[in-house]
Amino acid sequence: MSTTFNVPTREEVSENNQAIFDQLEKGVGFVPNLYATYAYNETALGDYLTFSNRKTTLSAKEKEVINLAVSQVNECQYCLSAHTAIGKMNGFSDEEILEIRQGEASFDSKLDALAKFVRNITVNRSKPSEAAVERLFEAGYDKANLIDILIVIGDKTISNFIHGTTQIPVDFPAAPELETVA
Repeated sequence: MSTTFNVPTREEVSENNQAIFDQLEKGVGFVPNLYATYAYNETALGDYLTFSNRKTTLSAKEKEVINLAVSQVNECQYCLSAHTAIGKMNGFSDEEILEIRQGEASFDSKLDALAKFVRNITVNRSKPSEAAVERLFEAGYDKANLIDILIVIGDKTISNFIHGTTQIPVDFPAAPELETVA
């Protein structure tokens, strides 16, 4: 038996979620398919948007480093595509985005420590190496930043899992494939 997930339309979601769809249309210009998929649940979309838009010690660029590195490890084509577009909007070049996805950022030492830490903790399923943690703190991050980094990792993992399970269509330009690193 196979379960197919269609992207819910505005008419198929609750009144509360319809209001959120309307806000997304006004602010973003469309309702991303992944966000619409959250709306299968009465409160999940609103909860997720509140969670992902919470006040943080991290810059928009730092959050995109985390989103890209986590989504690459989890092989989430939807989130890689979305965050490639958002990464460009935040000033990253195509080459920098590809490097971040590999868990590096040679163009910025602080972002490099962040990318390496995020890749390490994600690959190691919540148990980073001591060296990765040390590099993160040596680069200038503190304990408050660490908590925010972990929250963004969790936020992105949720979306990666939703797309991995539902396989809803990607509605962003496709992120390029990474070349195999020798």
